[in-house]
Amino acid sequence: MTNYDITIHTRDRQRVSFACSEAEDLLSAADRESILLPSQCRKGTCGACVATVTAGAYRLGEVSMEALPENAQARGDVLLCRTYPRADLILEAPYDYNYIRFERIPEREAEVIEVTMVATGTRRLLLRLQPDAQGGAAEFEAGQFMEIQVPGSDARRAYSLANNTNWNGDLEFFITLRPGGAFSTYLESALVGDRLNLRGPLGTFTLRENGLRPRWFVGGGTGLVPLLSMLRRMADWGEMLPARLYFGARYEDELFCQEEIREIQDKLPQLQVKICLSRPGNQWADYRGSVMDALRDDLGSLAVLPDLYVCGSTRLVQGVTELALGQGLPDSCLQFERFLSA
Repeated sequence: MTNYDITIHTRDRQRVSFACSEAEDLLSAADRESILLPSQCRKGTCGACVATVTAGAYRLGEVSMEALPENAQARGDVLLCRTYPRADLILEAPYDYNYIRFERIPEREAEVIEVTMVATGTRRLLLRLQPDAQGGAAEFEAGQFMEIQVPGSDARRAYSLANNTNWNGDLEFFITLRPGGAFSTYLESALVGDRLNLRGPLGTFTLRENGLRPRWFVGGGTGLVPLLSMLRRMADWGEMLPARLYFGARYEDELFCQEEIREIQDKLPQLQVKICLSRPGNQWADYRGSVMDALRDDLGSLAVLPDLYVCGSTRLVQGVTELALGQGLPDSCLQFERFLSA
């Protein structure tokens, strides 16, 4: 069977190469050569392994339209786990070289420290890593996620981290409860002291160093979580870049982390915050309307283009992307992560 040469160029202009047959997907072929590219579900539904083909022929297998819409496919975007070469391929990846691993992804055990309902449909889960040969610290980039194994099964679910690197080994998550969801069902009966198996950190949705450009953060629901981690890192590091946070929900009882946001503002006085409700009550005093409405109002009067970090549903990410590009924001200023139902 014919093998083809596959070359992937990263965002910082480095590259990796490997061989792949026409019967093998690109992600599996890279794994076989101990090149662990960013990925998650490995079945075409999450979009974590997206890249863009710039040269060569290929066959794209079945993918979720949420993870890879038709317009993205038309411009050459693919999911590596569903891409089969028909010739030598050259691709561009939306992440830097340092996000590619050449060793096994860490697997750790953690203890449940706290499970708390913080808003309608949202629980806070605090875990503490158990010390191993590498120590007990929690080390990750702001914006990354962990995969948590569902107790009693081999299934894993990915959840973004809300806190920052720390010596205590603490990992903080805010999780939307989904009726019938495997991990949501576990959370209904989770107890302090339970032990969970984790894999990670993973993900490329992280802060970029782009000089003095403002940073705007847009989150819907638990899409706020990785943005909290980023803002906390900015606060801990004393970064004084202009920054804005747009946090959206439908109803007031769906909001969470309001006190945490105020604490960040105390450390980042330049941070402007808009809490947006699409279905506000009569007494709601902040923004009345969707995150998209608030962003549309503000993007129209910009003198300096910001870096835009967006996390939420596919609908939110697509809407914000189209709006930002329509206002003249270049692709290079956009970072996003979709939350898909698992």
